[in-house]
Amino acid sequence: MNASPPGQVSLVIVGATGMVGGYALQYALDHASVGAVTVIGRRKQGLTHPKLKEVLHQDFADCSALAQPLSGQDAAVFCLGVYTGAVPDEEFRKITVDYTIDFARVLRASSPGAAFSFLSGSGADQTEQSRMAFARYKGKAEKALLATGFPRLYIFRPAYIYPVESRNEPNLGYRLLRAMYPAFRVLFPNQVIRADDLAKAIVEVAVRGRSERESSVFENRDIRAMVKSR
Repeated sequence: MNASPPGQVSLVIVGATGMVGGYALQYALDHASVGAVTVIGRRKQGLTHPKLKEVLHQDFADCSALAQPLSGQDAAVFCLGVYTGAVPDEEFRKITVDYTIDFARVLRASSPGAAFSFLSGSGADQTEQSRMAFARYKGKAEKALLATGFPRLYIFRPAYIYPVESRNEPNLGYRLLRAMYPAFRVLFPNQVIRADDLAKAIVEVAVRGRSERESSVFENRDIRAMVKSR
């Protein structure tokens, strides 16, 4: 357990080596209400910070070994994922669904009062009837999380996430979207969100919450409104 000072929050982040998770980590480390940040991942972040503790874990299909570091936590941010088409379908399902469910299982048992912020995606289908694998698998993960019983569960469904900083785009589609972003931002503002703004919203709601017990699904429009209201 990475204990935080009295009056501050102990936060867990999974997926901090990814784009949104990386911004979430930066924001959490700078957040005055966050006293301790535990990052769980397969490799080190390469950062040194007095709030930061890193736990290496290779097999997210079995998170049982994380019971101790997940004990006594106040909130978790789960941004682990993979782009559609980057891996075979079975591995994509495993990463999107199985990893999420098993991590949530261990966190719920180790820290029953913890809040949980989950990075899902626009179009997630909890009926699992969609023809799109991304929508089916994210929907299945959402449904499983809702059944887990977290006192505060926040599901984020962003549309196109603008990378902000230059990067090697994962495919042609993302290269086109990045090029079109200036026009999209003006013509279809509720279909885009900056990666850093999304990360801040995900962390902020987990840290501060809204009530003692609630489950909320935030679509892209809702996330933008959250960012504007801060």
